[in-house]
Amino acid sequence: MENLKINLPLLRKGKVRDVYNAGSRLLIVASDRVSTFDHVLPTPIPDKGKILSEISNFWFDKTTRIVPNHMISSDVKEINKELNLNLDPEYYQGRTVLVKKADRVDFECVVRGYIAGSAWKEYQQSGTVCGMKMPAGLKEAQKLPEPIFTPATKADTGHDENVPFEYMENALGKELADTIKDVSIELYNFAEKYLAKCGIILADTKFEFGLVDGRLTLIDEALTPDSSRFWDAAVYKVGTSPVSFDKQFIRDYMETTGWDKNSAPPPIPAQIAAGAAKKYKEALDRIEKGSL
Repeated sequence: MENLKINLPLLRKGKVRDVYNAGSRLLIVASDRVSTFDHVLPTPIPDKGKILSEISNFWFDKTTRIVPNHMISSDVKEINKELNLNLDPEYYQGRTVLVKKADRVDFECVVRGYIAGSAWKEYQQSGTVCGMKMPAGLKEAQKLPEPIFTPATKADTGHDENVPFEYMENALGKELADTIKDVSIELYNFAEKYLAKCGIILADTKFEFGLVDGRLTLIDEALTPDSSRFWDAAVYKVGTSPVSFDKQFIRDYMETTGWDKNSAPPPIPAQIAAGAAKKYKEALDRIEKGSL
């Protein structure tokens, strides 16, 4: 189904999403592809595109009081009528959105509430996170005194690069950079409070923004297990690497295969793909059962 031709110009085939030009709008289709270590694996994760789209659309709906977003419609029947397409709802419903075009802000807007991953590695070496001095004596996965904003350059290929906030200010201007920082932290605080009721710790997350008619707008995806670090609160323990609801499950498997991370990646077994799908689905179920 993923290979069916859509009668629109393909603007970009990303690692996970395909983006089509629909005039003054964009059509975005979330596939079931999964990438690790900057490579798309040959094995899809069942219904991953639908699950992550549903999570992202949930947050778009809940956060409009904080910042507008690019969403126009996620209903395939409406999209077919609007764009004169013939998308098969069986495949495309739940994974397809029609959105406003935006002038993308070329920064990943990362908010960290806990110290983990690359931030933890940097802290061990220098006592800093993305160049910012942190309190002494922090342990892995410990909650920070307050959330911190750590922007990164937006790379279409390869790795994003952490940069000082001053770099972002110089690139965008102080007013826009300050607004993005404030909005990002407000979004994080809102989601962290909500997810706590769902038994999920929001360790960190990244947002993407654009300008629509000059107005700051949330774009791409938001607060999914692919763009965030979700931990299971029931087994969370400071000083450990907590259990997460993301593709770490797949990364851990790939580390056991002997793959050199440069050549074409090997397929993953069906049980690993199914296990990853189960983790994504559990995150969705917990989020939808929460209460504001």
